[in-house]
Amino acid sequence: MMVHHEKQLQSSRAITGTTVILISLALMVFGFYYSITSGAADISGADVRQAFSHFNAEKETHLIVMDLRLPRALAALLVGAGFAVAGALMQGVTQNPLADPGLLGVNAGAQFMLVIVFAFFPFLPFSSIILFCFVGGGFGALLVYGIAFLSAGGMTPVKLALAGAVVSAVLVGVSQGLAILFELNYEMAFWEAGGVAGAEWTQVRVIIPWILLGLVIAILLSSYITMLNLGEEMAKGLGQRVNLIKIGAAVSVFLLAGAAVSTVGGVSFVGLLVPHIVRYLTGTDYRWIVPCSALVGAAAVLWADIGAKMVNAPYETPLGSIISLVGVPFFIYLARRQRRELY
Repeated sequence: MMVHHEKQLQSSRAITGTTVILISLALMVFGFYYSITSGAADISGADVRQAFSHFNAEKETHLIVMDLRLPRALAALLVGAGFAVAGALMQGVTQNPLADPGLLGVNAGAQFMLVIVFAFFPFLPFSSIILFCFVGGGFGALLVYGIAFLSAGGMTPVKLALAGAVVSAVLVGVSQGLAILFELNYEMAFWEAGGVAGAEWTQVRVIIPWILLGLVIAILLSSYITMLNLGEEMAKGLGQRVNLIKIGAAVSVFLLAGAAVSTVGGVSFVGLLVPHIVRYLTGTDYRWIVPCSALVGAAAVLWADIGAKMVNAPYETPLGSIISLVGVPFFIYLARRQRRELY
């Protein structure tokens, strides 16, 4: 009887997961088309198709499509998938419902390292800058976990969130001080606002392999993270190499979050919000959570970027502000709902 019930549950989750994937793909396709055709300059669908099939470098609409809107839409999809899967992995490995690259010091660490690069190594290409963002993200996360671990009573989700807030405030403050000292306000403006408006083909080409590598690692680890969620002792009893799983997940998180942060800037809450929605719909099996989070995150950031373009046209609203309108209330709700479990 139990086996039959388990099979029914798995079948139901598979149907739900497939439905989530199909709906997300549809939203991505429609959003991708709408993102390319919408904006300050009205461009028809015929112009878009012509730009792809018979590109003319002397035609302004073709240049807008190929050099501005296409890399912007692709960047939104890539960073959305990166942030969402990074958040899902962090929540799964740490069993912390408040885990998110922006809340646990990854974004602030990457920003700090970005300022260091702009101040002392301004000649570096973007392909090298992204490596510094990986290191900075890891540095920020290690500070957060170190402070939470050394605090009285040990590490809890709320202490991690508080440590993340403190570390992020310190790193952002230092970054802003260095930016003022070295007159980097213009260079850092895009990062602090958060958005893909300035995304270029150079950035997209560089982050694609890093994002894909991070996603592949996450997919390969997905079944192991599901077992890890049963508890570390049980996972060890099932023969799982827990420390190796955690290291692999950390590598994936730094690849995904580092690449996304270096491109889109200070955007939080995607990695917090999306995995919870996906987990609610598909259950606790990370073989569904990881791919669904990637697609839902990609669609969410793409549509948030469309909102950033349209909500205050012809002026743009920062992407980070659009996402925070949903993310902050959700964070408060989540902390209140699970307050008894978090302390």
